Amino acid sequence: MTTNTNPKGIKGIFSFIQQSLSSEERDFTTGSLRKAVFLLAIPMILEMCMESIFAVVDIFFVGKLGSNATSTVGLTESMLTIIYSIAFGVSMATTAMVARRIGEKNAEGAAKSGAQAIMLALTLSLLISIAGIFFSKQLLGLMGATEEIKNYGSTYTTIMLAGNAVIMLLFLLNGIFRGAGNAAIAMKSLWIANICNIVLCPLLIHQFGIKGAAIATTTGRGIGVCYQLYQLLKGKGVVKIHLQHFLPDTELLKNLLSVATTATLQFIVASASWIAMARIMTNFGKDYIAGYTIGIRLIVFFILPAFGLSNAAATLVGQNLGAKQFDRAEQSVWKVAKYNAVFMGIVSLLFLVGAEFFVGLVTHEPTVVKTAVLALRIISLGYIFYGIGMVMMNAFNGAGDSKTPTLVNLFWFWVFQIPVAYLMANVLKMGPTGVFIAIVVTETCVTLTSIYLFKKGKWKTVKI
Repeated sequence: MTTNTNPKGIKGIFSFIQQSLSSEERDFTTGSLRKAVFLLAIPMILEMCMESIFAVVDIFFVGKLGSNATSTVGLTESMLTIIYSIAFGVSMATTAMVARRIGEKNAEGAAKSGAQAIMLALTLSLLISIAGIFFSKQLLGLMGATEEIKNYGSTYTTIMLAGNAVIMLLFLLNGIFRGAGNAAIAMKSLWIANICNIVLCPLLIHQFGIKGAAIATTTGRGIGVCYQLYQLLKGKGVVKIHLQHFLPDTELLKNLLSVATTATLQFIVASASWIAMARIMTNFGKDYIAGYTIGIRLIVFFILPAFGLSNAAATLVGQNLGAKQFDRAEQSVWKVAKYNAVFMGIVSLLFLVGAEFFVGLVTHEPTVVKTAVLALRIISLGYIFYGIGMVMMNAFNGAGDSKTPTLVNLFWFWVFQIPVAYLMANVLKMGPTGVFIAIVVTETCVTLTSIYLFKKGKWKTVKI
């Protein structure tokens, strides 16, 4: 009697997964496009899964300290989104340049681009650290924090802002690895950082309260950065950075800064909109901002893996444009977009059905729960659009065309979303519901606009 079991097929699947997790650079300009997508996507998704856990671990343990602690984390995270924006911007520009050089078979140029980007990131992080050390309480005040929250949480904010260099470097160095086609190293660095955070967070919160969460997070990320630097300086990859690569190259820095500036502005525009949403929520009281914080953290938990998958589009576009494979670059984007839409559709169903369950894992305060559940159910209605939109944005960025998504974000987030959210929440008296509806409508419009501009194909002509 025969069966349908295919040991060879099962063995082949495990072999494929093992191959995707091996720490080596790859040339994705030839061969099966589907295989290329999954070789990149598997470690990138696993990387962002761990980053998702990072986002939830802190709020899980901090949530036990009460709404003051949760609000402090939420308001500080809103400020940190500016740092994330800079880190994402410089990282995306670096990924585009490294991928383009790898596609051109120019490993030396890729290493030099990475080194110049590191110098740029460290300079920016120093300025942010100074602001965090001396003005954390004032910054919390600007975010709408009460005197009680400012006095309670200013130390947490100081540590997070002062230690921003580990955030910048963690994202930037992973951008180098992604551009080189080595998504596995990027994944491993995030796993190391987050495992350290998961271990340290409950221990240090028990010992030091809310500031223990900041120490744990910063320490965990710092350990991840050490691992990345070891791989770049001593590893066996194609991109290996040496001291001479750090000698300032005016032309290269100018080119990098040009792409990084608009890429950073792109994320700052989007992040500032999220800060504005948090600021509008403070009008309804600390329980509502706590519920909003938990809801957004849970949303991030599920969106980050999708963002990991969408990162595959940036690497594939960059390398294939470098190799003059324009049609292959475009086909890769549509393939990634299809997979991401399916994933986000599944997540949308999870939140529509199980919102109370997910929120209940974090808090049981009635108003906080009600607000968080409302956020999950409304915002998840646009998840399929979010999944496609983030792929389109990464495709533009991977091509070095950071201007297009910046303009799209500027219009839809600042000209449209912020005024509409305020109007619906306060003028039309819809409260938090108005804020959440504005988010869904805005993200959908961003996606539709990005698809239209992507089809026009001007991104294929960008030189970096």
